[in-house]
Amino acid sequence: MKIITQDNHQTKCLSAKSMQFFQQYRIARILHAANANKIKGIPAMQIFLLAVSIVFQHRSLYMQMNLHQDTLLFSKDTFYRFMNSCHTNWRKFTTLLVSSIIRRSIEPLTDEKRRNVLIIDDSIFSRSRSKKVELLAKVFDHAHGLYTFGFRMLTLGWSDGNTFLPVSHCLLSTANQKNRINESSAKIDPRTNGGKQRKLAQLKATDVVLKLLRETKTAGISAQHVLFDTWFCAPASLTAIKDIGFDVIAMAKKTSKIHYRYQGKMQDVKAIYQQNTKRRGRAKYLLSVEAEAVKDDKAIPVRFVYVHNRNRRKDYLVLVTTDMSLGEEEIISLYGRRWGIEVFFKICKSYLHLSKDCRSISYDAMTAHVAVVFTRYMLLAVEQRESQDLRSIGELFYLSIDELPDLQFLEALHLILLEFAALVQKNCLLSEQAVQLMLESFLQELPSLWSENLPKCA
Repeated sequence: MKIITQDNHQTKCLSAKSMQFFQQYRIARILHAANANKIKGIPAMQIFLLAVSIVFQHRSLYMQMNLHQDTLLFSKDTFYRFMNSCHTNWRKFTTLLVSSIIRRSIEPLTDEKRRNVLIIDDSIFSRSRSKKVELLAKVFDHAHGLYTFGFRMLTLGWSDGNTFLPVSHCLLSTANQKNRINESSAKIDPRTNGGKQRKLAQLKATDVVLKLLRETKTAGISAQHVLFDTWFCAPASLTAIKDIGFDVIAMAKKTSKIHYRYQGKMQDVKAIYQQNTKRRGRAKYLLSVEAEAVKDDKAIPVRFVYVHNRNRRKDYLVLVTTDMSLGEEEIISLYGRRWGIEVFFKICKSYLHLSKDCRSISYDAMTAHVAVVFTRYMLLAVEQRESQDLRSIGELFYLSIDELPDLQFLEALHLILLEFAALVQKNCLLSEQAVQLMLESFLQELPSLWSENLPKCA
């Protein structure tokens, strides 16, 4: 006896939203450009649509196949062959999709002077109970302070300060052969996208980052700065990223092993800090100095900004940037956008089933799974942007609102009017009806775009 399916209103809405997202950004064309094609049979877009939308229906692939045998036009073997394909370039797919979202939905709503950033970080893709997974490695989990089996999911994201979008990724194994539990499959042709991805996974993280940045630059994704934590911050990486065409804002390491040229001498950031007078009081930063990052007789100017450590009063943190045109407060503000990638990792692991839905031992399937999770997050990010930014309704709001603020202008105006009405009713001893008439008269004098949409902010 089969379970009776329940196609409720929420499920239908989610299906419609997913299809609208796929059609709006022409994901079928992007899949074709990334070589995700089927020579015959079911189109790749239908299979990929199921992979993306299944998480929003709280069902596994098995249950979805069992409950919808009549409506689904393909079997589970077709789905697994699609995910295990070594011909699809999933890095290119996510990069092209992000480029389309930025061009179609975000750039029209954003001021040209706004600074966009790229964010680099990694998170553990755990496969702790696995033994036969391709390129499985012993990696250190900084969150729990112990070693585990899995991969480092190196992620490159884009942000304008309001919306974060994952651009590209690589499931890093390890460059140290001693820490690799398994090697890559000998059946995969190294000339295919799967073979190239496996080779990339065995390089050092610093080399992979530079490749991801070059691919992003080639795709035409607009960004001025690259943000990352201390693990990647060194003079070599600063000069290499500068050569690609991006400026860096990063957290510098407070170690005696990394030196910068300051006043003609090679010194570490702690020695530079001790030689200068700090700002007193409750200043937003303690010290700002200019130095040079030197690598292979090549030097580029950098600025260090020393700030208070909120967790330790007597300690400090060091920010470094290669953009000398930025002020100290602007450097601190831009680096704060790096938190967006931490929220992204949390959402993917807690809600979008990152690594939970993938039990395959194939490296291609795991790479495809990460691309699917990235697409799920993009769908949610676009939906959030359109529900919060009033200008995404259409071009009607371009004249009245300049840019998405932290607090919506109409929402703030609505709250002010409510407080004003309560104050007038209390102090002037007017009836509620009289105050309501005053507010209606005031609203009629406002521009029509404001008066028509103000009640929606309640």
